[in-house]
Parts: sequence; structure tokens; C-alpha cells
Amino acid sequence: MAIVYFENKFVPEEEAKISIKTNSFHYGTAVFEGIRAYYNKENDKMYGLFFKEHYERLFKNMKILNMSIEETIDQLVDITAKLVKVNNHKEDVYIRPIVYFSDLAIGPKLIGYTAKIAIYTLPLGDYIDTDKGIKAKVSSWTRLNDNMIPPRLKVTGAYVNSAMAKTEALLAGAEEAIVLNKDGYVSEGSAENIFIVRNGKLITPPVSDDILEGITRNAVMEIARDLNIPVVERSISRTELYVADEVFFCGTGAQISPVIEIDGKPVADGKVGKITKMIKDIYFDAVRGKNDKYKHWIIEIG
Repeated sequence: MAIVYFENKFVPEEEAKISIKTNSFHYGTAVFEGIRAYYNKENDKMYGLFFKEHYERLFKNMKILNMSIEETIDQLVDITAKLVKVNNHKEDVYIRPIVYFSDLAIGPKLIGYTAKIAIYTLPLGDYIDTDKGIKAKVSSWTRLNDNMIPPRLKVTGAYVNSAMAKTEALLAGAEEAIVLNKDGYVSEGSAENIFIVRNGKLITPPVSDDILEGITRNAVMEIARDLNIPVVERSISRTELYVADEVFFCGTGAQISPVIEIDGKPVADGKVGKITKMIKDIYFDAVRGKNDKYKHWIIEIG
């Protein structure tokens, strides 16, 4: 029986129910995080990845929506570790905290309501292919911008934009979408940050180009700098995707996912690039506690 954290207590999953009148259900005003914990079969240990960083970002998002909850960041880190432990997971796990207005009230506003948090876990392997590489399509759907629904804000309503782009890509025979911002520059994937490699440099859109300020994105840049690979944050034009030496997505769900084809055009030779593979291999060792250099990313769950 799965256990979840629901409105200040641990309960069986079947008891964690919200009413059809719940305010955030109607208006898409919930904020959430995607967090992972990784199982290391060799030492039979589970490692929580960037727990504190995710909750710090959640609290920043809550601030934008005028939300506050009873739990602190440190308490949520402990609650999440306990949740993974009590469910006795022996595989890689995805963790979904979500903060929502629990009031049974009609009206799209961000004041006068009460926020609550729910957290659940589920087994999850690769969200998209991390080995062979995937095909991507530049979407006809434009990424939301900061004066509409800020993409740096993981708010549920904004993901209609992502769903439109992802569905379009899937129907076109690709596995993932690449969305452009209102100025025509590359923003990100449907739910992932994006990097390209040109002339030995790692390039990624800046936070001002309507992207999620990704935690995995920061981790990738940390690895690159440790490898003495120059990292450049700047706007990327669409056609740069077609002449890039390498392209990959990153994110908690996507992890490190090489892109080998965009809009029917192979990326370089159509194979996973050298720099992408180096970063990917280091990342997957790090999240399973196999690289002491990145132990500050993880917590061991007893």
C-alpha cells in the first residue's frame, strides 16, 4: 500500500483525495516540483537528488502566487526522505510535491485562499531515451513569456503550452519538441532545458529567454566547468540547432537526453556526441553516489 504526504500527515494513497470544487483544480494555480531519488543496486542504497534545491525553488514559485504553507524547506526535505523510506522503494523514484489552493471556492485569484502541500512517489526509469538519442521537432507553438505565465514558474496551468508542443512533436513522429520564445530564439524543450555544443563550447539559453531556471541545468554547467569545457549562456537562433555539433536536453525527468535529429536533419553525424556522453556518464554516476566530487548533490536515505 503506497503512502503519501497529504495536508500535513502521512496517509494511504487512497485516502488522499481532493474535492471537484478545489479551487486550483479549476484555475491551474498549483505549483509543483519534479524530484528524483536513485537506487544504487551495488550498495543497496537510495540517494535523494537535490531535495533542498527543489524545495527552495518551490518556495520561490509559491511567493509569486502569494502562497504559504505550514512546512519549512528543511521539514519538507525530511518528510520527502521519510516518504521514500516508508514506501520501501528498491528502484529509481520520481517524487511529486504539489502546492495548491485547497479552498472549495470559485474565483481565479491569488489572495484570500489557503495553500496546502501533497507529496507522492512513484517508480520511474527514463522519461525519454538517454542512450541512443531522440528525434526532436521545432514546435509551431510559442513558449509562454514572463509577462503571461512566467516559464520560470512551475505552475500547472502553464503546462498546457508544453502539452500542445509535445503532442505536435509526437504526431509528427518525433519524441520531443523544441519551443521558441516570442522573439524567435530557442527557449527549451516541452519540459526540459536544452544545450548545444559548437566548437567545443557548451551553449544554453539565458534565464531571460523564457526558460525554467533548471536545477539539472545548473548541474550540467557544473560538470562542464569541472571538465574545462567553456559554458556560454546566450540566445540561440533556430538554425543554430541544425549546424550544432551536439544537442541534448536535461531535466529531472529527462535526465541527460541526447538529441540526434531535429526537423528531419541529423545533428552532426546523427550519433550521440562526445561531450554529451561525458556529461551524461558523470551525471549518472553522481546521482547514484558513485562520484565523491558531487556528493553535495545527494542525501543518503537510510
